[in-house]
Amino acid sequence: MNRIPNLSSTIVFRLIFSVVVFLSPLILVAQSKNLSAKTDAFLKSLTEDQKGALMFPFDEINRYDWHFVPPNQFQRTGIPIKSLDTLQKDAFSAMLQQFLSEKGYVKTKKIMDLEYILRILEPDSPLRIPENYFISIYGIPGQDEIWGWKFTGHHIALNFTVVGKELTVAPFFFGANPATVMEGPQKGFRALQAEEDLGFELLNSLDETQKSKAIFKPKENSAIVITNTQFINPKEEVGIAAKEMSVTQRIILESLIATYLADMPEKIAKERKHKIKKEDFDAIRFGWAGATILGQAHYFRIQGKSFLIEFDNSQNNANHIHTVWRDFNGGDYGLDLIKAHYQQNPHHN
Repeated sequence: MNRIPNLSSTIVFRLIFSVVVFLSPLILVAQSKNLSAKTDAFLKSLTEDQKGALMFPFDEINRYDWHFVPPNQFQRTGIPIKSLDTLQKDAFSAMLQQFLSEKGYVKTKKIMDLEYILRILEPDSPLRIPENYFISIYGIPGQDEIWGWKFTGHHIALNFTVVGKELTVAPFFFGANPATVMEGPQKGFRALQAEEDLGFELLNSLDETQKSKAIFKPKENSAIVITNTQFINPKEEVGIAAKEMSVTQRIILESLIATYLADMPEKIAKERKHKIKKEDFDAIRFGWAGATILGQAHYFRIQGKSFLIEFDNSQNNANHIHTVWRDFNGGDYGLDLIKAHYQQNPHHN
C-alpha cells in the first residue's frame, strides 16, 4: 500500500513554483480591493445579529485562538456555516475563494466533506456535525488598513491578515480523518495525499547514511509538536539538512514545500518560494519519526529559518492526519507586516 508518486510529478511542481513573478502595484491594488469587496459582500448578506456575532475589533485577543479539534471540544468564536442560508453560504464561498488558491479552496471543501463520512461511521457521536465551521472577522474590511479573519473547525484552521495591499496566510492547518476513505462511494480518497506521498518519496530517496540522520525518533505515537500554540519559536533542529541531499532529493524537498504553498494564493506562494530560496535553502532540515511505510504511524518536520511544517499520521491506526504551516519572526498573524506598517505610518499608532 506504500504508494509513492514518481519523480516526474515532483518536477512538475518544481517547474510551476520555481519562477518568481513580481506583480505590479496596479495588480496588488486590484487584489486587495477584491479581498475587501468579497468580504464586504458576504457581510452585507448577513443580518445585524449575525454581524454582531462574527465581527470583532482587530485587537481582540481571541484572534489568536484556534484549534483543529471539533468545536464542541474547543469553543470557537463567530458564526458557523450551518447557520447561514443558501445565499449567505454562496457569498461566503466567493469570499473564501479570494483568500486561497483554487487547489486550496477545493482541499478545504473536501476536508469539510469528510465530516459527512464521519457522521455515517459514527452516527451516535456528538462530535460529527457537518458545516460546523466558524467565521470570525477582525476590523472592518474596506475601511481599515489592517483587518483579518479566521476560519476554524474540525481539521481546518486558516488565519488571514490584510495589511494595506498585502495578505498573509498563517497559521495554516489542515487535517483529514479518515486520511484514506476505506469504504463507500469515496473509497480510496485521500484529502492530503500529495503531502504524505511526497514525504515518503523524499524519505525513501535517502541512502542509509542519510536516513540515519533524517530519522530522529524510531517510533511516532504523539501528534504535531506545536499543537495550537499561539506564538512559536524555531524548534530543536532535527533531521538531515538540504545541503546534505543530492540534486534529485532537493527537488523532492522543494516539491513537498511547494505542495503546501500551492494552497495559498498564487502571489503569496511565489513570494514565499522566493523568500525560502533566498534565506538559505541549504539550511532547511527534514526530520522523520516512526514507520517508513504507509499504513503505520509516521511524522515528518520541515524547518527553515522562517517557517515550520509538521505532518503527523499516527492516530486511528495511522489513518488520521494533522498538518500545519507556521511562520517564525512575526510571520504568523501578519505581525511582521503590521509592525512594518506602523513604522512606515507612525500617525496610525
